[in-house]
Amino acid sequence: MSNRASARPRRSRLVAVCSALAVAAAAALTAHPALAGSPADAGATAATVRSADAHTLIGYWHNFVNGSSNLRLSEVPAAYDVIVVAFAENAGSGAVSFALDPQLSTALGGYTEAQLIADIRAKQAQGKKVLISIGGERGNVDFSSPANAQRFVDSIGPIIDRFGFDGLDTDLEHGLNVPNVTTALRTLKQRQGADFMLTFAPQTLDVQEGGSYLQLVRDLGDDVDIVHTQYYNSGSMLGRDGRVYSQGTVDFLTALADIQLKYLRPDQVALGLPAERRAAGSGYVAPSVVTAALDCLAYGRSCGSYRPAATYPTIRGVMTWSVNWDVASGGGFSRPVRAHLDAMAGGQPSPDPTPTPTPTPTDPPADCSVAAWSATAVYTGGARVSHNGRLYQAKWWTQGDVPGTGGEWGVWTDLGPC
Repeated sequence: MSNRASARPRRSRLVAVCSALAVAAAAALTAHPALAGSPADAGATAATVRSADAHTLIGYWHNFVNGSSNLRLSEVPAAYDVIVVAFAENAGSGAVSFALDPQLSTALGGYTEAQLIADIRAKQAQGKKVLISIGGERGNVDFSSPANAQRFVDSIGPIIDRFGFDGLDTDLEHGLNVPNVTTALRTLKQRQGADFMLTFAPQTLDVQEGGSYLQLVRDLGDDVDIVHTQYYNSGSMLGRDGRVYSQGTVDFLTALADIQLKYLRPDQVALGLPAERRAAGSGYVAPSVVTAALDCLAYGRSCGSYRPAATYPTIRGVMTWSVNWDVASGGGFSRPVRAHLDAMAGGQPSPDPTPTPTPTPTDPPADCSVAAWSATAVYTGGARVSHNGRLYQAKWWTQGDVPGTGGEWGVWTDLGPC
């Protein structure tokens, strides 16, 4: 997920290579009532409070300004059960920091830290969980040594205590040291208590068989509350059956989620999708596709060509990037998804058994009107160039690095043909 970008291009790591990677791996695998912030939201009654352990809707709240709706935390729609504050900042050598973004404060007419803390308390009083997230597209935390892992624990603890966060969301998108992250998260949970939530937002590549996040959550086991994989900004990937699936379809969601369901309880697995087209570079699907994927995984109906290995009526739910983009679209994501999750309560299928056809993805082609890449130009993070008929975006400062080279760790993110 992107910290400051206008869309939430929670990157995929070089979309251009993902299809090839998936194909190469296939042989090996087969071988073995209110939208937001209204008085009704602030006055939620016990009758409207849902348990965050039931079918859950998770949304990220922007602690920054990026062209979507600027919101106080109190204005997060009542539809959301878990609110993830994005993001704590990298303070170096494993440490992190967090403060209310000054630009957001100004945009909201002087929103203060004290008001944010009060809003967190109010949401918690309504039965919501409020978490702090680390990472994002631009905020990686360095866990390369045990000392850095300890510095992380020591720096995030006071932030959690000051703001009263209910848990930590891990959204590390540039690789991770599994043993050190495992140790840090276990230590943090021991310090904060058994009710402290640990959620995870991996990219699709990282929860393929052998992926670093899949190993991390398997190592953490029952300490994991929710894994809400980002099923967008992705290339084609392998499903549990070893076949290759393309993003933007029911099959992509179900076949990839089924890999995690080999190792995790269904109540630990959720589907992560963009709230609207502007929220991601690619991979947006209509809410009807999301609800069809839920029904396929939970009840074995409304599936595409992929059929899950089992049915999982207690599948946890849905995550979206983001609350702000959802509100910007008038609740076009949260309203239907929330209604569907509520209909699934008690493990019962929702009323309409008619299969939902998977629409053909209609993401518009990238804009090639941007300047062509130059070997002598200096580009900073977020800069876009065209090269050989494709659009690229820089992840960080660069000069002379040719777009389309460098493998998955290269400086350029391939945004597609143009």
